[in-house]
Amino acid sequence: MYLGIDLGTSGVKAMLIDADQAVIGSASSKEVTTTRPHAGWSEQDPADWIRATEEAIAGLRAAHPTELAAVRGIGLSGHMHGATLLDGEDKVLRPCIMWNDTRSHREAAALDADPRFRKITGNIVFPGFTAPKLAWVKANEPDLFAKIRWVLLPKDFLRVWLTGEHMSEMSDSAGTAWLDTGARKWSGDLLAATGLEERQMPTLVEGTAAAGTLRPELAAKWGLGDGIVVAGGAGDNAASACGMGTVREGAAFVSLGTSGVLFAANATYLPNPESAVHAFCHALPNTWHQMGVILSATDALNWHSRVTGASAADLTGELGEALKAPSGVTFLPYLSGERTPHNDAAIRGAFLGLGHESGRAVLTQAVLEGVSFAIRDSLEALKSAGTQLSRVTAIGGGSRSRYWLKSIATALDLPVDLPADGDFGAAFGAARLGLIAATGADPVAVCSAPATAETIEPETALTAAYEDAYQRYRRLYPAIRAAY
Repeated sequence: MYLGIDLGTSGVKAMLIDADQAVIGSASSKEVTTTRPHAGWSEQDPADWIRATEEAIAGLRAAHPTELAAVRGIGLSGHMHGATLLDGEDKVLRPCIMWNDTRSHREAAALDADPRFRKITGNIVFPGFTAPKLAWVKANEPDLFAKIRWVLLPKDFLRVWLTGEHMSEMSDSAGTAWLDTGARKWSGDLLAATGLEERQMPTLVEGTAAAGTLRPELAAKWGLGDGIVVAGGAGDNAASACGMGTVREGAAFVSLGTSGVLFAANATYLPNPESAVHAFCHALPNTWHQMGVILSATDALNWHSRVTGASAADLTGELGEALKAPSGVTFLPYLSGERTPHNDAAIRGAFLGLGHESGRAVLTQAVLEGVSFAIRDSLEALKSAGTQLSRVTAIGGGSRSRYWLKSIATALDLPVDLPADGDFGAAFGAARLGLIAATGADPVAVCSAPATAETIEPETALTAAYEDAYQRYRRLYPAIRAAY
């Protein structure tokens, strides 16, 4: 048996698979609280991650005690970029500054102006990345900065609790803006630019490699054996790619989660920071990937749900399943700024084209279309970075809406595949990495793609209308930006 632990933004999911990769069971924690003490801030208490992991493991143990006791390998996945700061005794110094926190936009711009960052990392220094957050801490909390012994990513904080080891892997570390992404190693020059040294960073391994063993006291508490290997693991998107089998050149998926991701696997390192595409290491050795990232996907629909007082399911249900032509109302989903393609932490969302006739269903349609067009922006950015896609697979909570999937297929003008029944997300990918680390199995053979249950084709009758609406969407960002 193999265990995948995925630390998500809203909670922890634990999944058990057997040696044949059949899912035995999964369990999730209660929601982890995110605090926003100021505009643009987003923080979590790392102690909540431990509590949530304990809850998820307890749920698995209650339902599958015998299978859990047979675990031989554990893989970790987690939300990326978070600045988790520890002192020399592994005590947390402050709440984790999360991936969607934009307070460090000035520091990010200053680091990005240093040509070494784009050259070495292959990426723009985005405000959500880890390096500018440490620059912000140094400038605004200097006494705390002086106490930092370890800078860890969220899932690697869990690793310290699980194993006592300070280790990370390439896919997650590529999102810090300190990694030499082509060489797959820390850059001393980039660390020094934020006042840090390599000794303050975790040791790097590949995501498929062993990165510690489970502490005996936790193994005994959970009813497990000795010597259980904990894999390097992956950042959440790379872990999802492992779960989806998106590890070969040309394979791609679109993820409709809290944020939105268009992810493409690459056999070579293909940086193009000017496009605002992320060029990161994959979780498998000698493999990289590109991502276009939007900061609000289902988050945009959930915001609309809170404002209208209707559930997300009811809102999308009002639209029916037949795709409609865009109404003329446009929604810009920049509720917490945007990454690809704008790299703009200050921009905010907007409805445009509202009239007396614009009811709730029209606004819902605009929200879904706005996210679809934001993903189209990422597709155009990937094209400029040298990646051509012929189809994508849809994952994430938003993929339960057939209307949204039809909108995305038509906006991208690409077929959208739906995987056969099963959970192929980050927890499954993490469990696969745990299997590989524990057994030495071939990573590409393990990370195979699921069968396709259905393909949603673009609505050709609406292609022109969608293209016109997309071009209008594209024109609105600079107009709104000028106003801000």
